[in-house]
Amino acid sequence: MGRRGEPYYVEAAPPVDVNKNTEWFMYPGVWTTYILLLFFAWLLVLSVSGCSPGAAWTVVNLAHFAITYHFFHWKKGTPFAADDQGIYSRLTWWEQIDNGQQLTRNRKFLTVVPVVLYLIASHLTDYKQPMFFLNTVAVFVLVVAKLPNMHKVRIFGINADI
Repeated sequence: MGRRGEPYYVEAAPPVDVNKNTEWFMYPGVWTTYILLLFFAWLLVLSVSGCSPGAAWTVVNLAHFAITYHFFHWKKGTPFAADDQGIYSRLTWWEQIDNGQQLTRNRKFLTVVPVVLYLIASHLTDYKQPMFFLNTVAVFVLVVAKLPNMHKVRIFGINADI
């Protein structure tokens, strides 16, 4: 204890994500909603195209790859640049999430999802080409982009600030 019975340290409040671009991912039920969206996308592809379940999962996997790569790993900044004074303008959504802290529960979840999609799509297509190759490329690119060593890395200067 300090002089007047005060502790030597002051407990800080847990960190709060003040980034409006990423705070929504902290809400309860977001993970469940994410999984349900993927499942309903599979049902939609399955019913509209009339293809096999494995081919439908491959379509969902490739669509998930294209959408998440663009919005999580390519597009920089926030739609709220006026509010955050541009402090996130050089960061992708993936680099902004959880205040840049690596290996959080959210990051692990978002890394496991493409791997599970890959396993489902590959297994249900019996690992046949060209679907197996497409699924493999998609999961490889997404998982490599999510590795902690790739944080703020721009390969060959692609998507680097000019």
